[in-house]
Amino acid sequence: MSTVLSPRLATVSQIESPEPVRSRRLRHYWAWLLALWLVAGIYIVPADQQAVVTRLGAVVTPRVPPGIHYALPWPIDSIYKLKVHQLRRTVIGGDMPDAALGRLQPVASEFLSGDQNLLNIRVVAQYSVSEPKDFLFQTSDVDGVVRSVVESELARRIAHTPVDAILTTDKIAIQNDVLQTGERSLVSYHAGVVLSSINIENVTPPAEAADAFRSVAGARADAIRLVNEAEGYANDLLPRARGEAAQLGEQAQAYKDGKINRANGDAARFSEIAAEYAKAPKVTTTRAYVEAMELILPRLKKLIVDKNGNLDLTIMRRDNGTPNSQNGVPLK
Repeated sequence: MSTVLSPRLATVSQIESPEPVRSRRLRHYWAWLLALWLVAGIYIVPADQQAVVTRLGAVVTPRVPPGIHYALPWPIDSIYKLKVHQLRRTVIGGDMPDAALGRLQPVASEFLSGDQNLLNIRVVAQYSVSEPKDFLFQTSDVDGVVRSVVESELARRIAHTPVDAILTTDKIAIQNDVLQTGERSLVSYHAGVVLSSINIENVTPPAEAADAFRSVAGARADAIRLVNEAEGYANDLLPRARGEAAQLGEQAQAYKDGKINRANGDAARFSEIAAEYAKAPKVTTTRAYVEAMELILPRLKKLIVDKNGNLDLTIMRRDNGTPNSQNGVPLK
């Protein structure tokens, strides 16, 4: 009986033996697939980027820095990479192609100033990503949000500023104000971006009023020029007049001091003469007379004759070198 069953057992073993081999192959195959799937979770974030990891649609890692990282492979985890340092720009007052060609869109670029004047303004806003998670999932059109915020803040600021200030002196102040207020609005909206700069590229009046604006600008320039010339003339004239006044004052003071000193000297001399006159009236009178004659007739020669009428002719001889002449006139 054993001889009958043995061939059947051998046949059954030969039929069932390939099944375990196939199972082992399948297990190895699935093991390799699992290993490859797990290895696929390794990812690299470049130096200029950051990443956000979501698991089944929910954010699990809001900010992944540059480097080598691991996440569960798709479809469990999803990885979104962003260039956070890249400056993005949007234009208010016309599309980018229109800005390149110098064309304006009147409806999009018109703003009303504080003194009820229309102006065509084109502004370029630059921004970058600050919160990757908010940038990706808080809004579907970040560029549109930035454009709307900047446009609304610009309209508010322009509406409180006169047209002359917008065209001349307040351009930088308007840019800084729009930058600060727009940044606060974007933070409150959780847009995930930060404004880098606001640049007013072009401010022009409407074509219908361009000639009037140019005339007003020319008149304003002339007025400023005339005021500057008047101020320059005043700044040149006033210091010179003050200098001349100071010089005249010093001269008057010097003249006054000289007169006072001279009067004091004359008074002192007169007092001395009076004292000498009291001592010797005749001698003092004669001396004063002679000194007066010397002062009154400084170029004439003076001959002193005594009371008897005697004249010393040797004096004339010594003065002229001619004994018988006086001033070139012969004596008779």
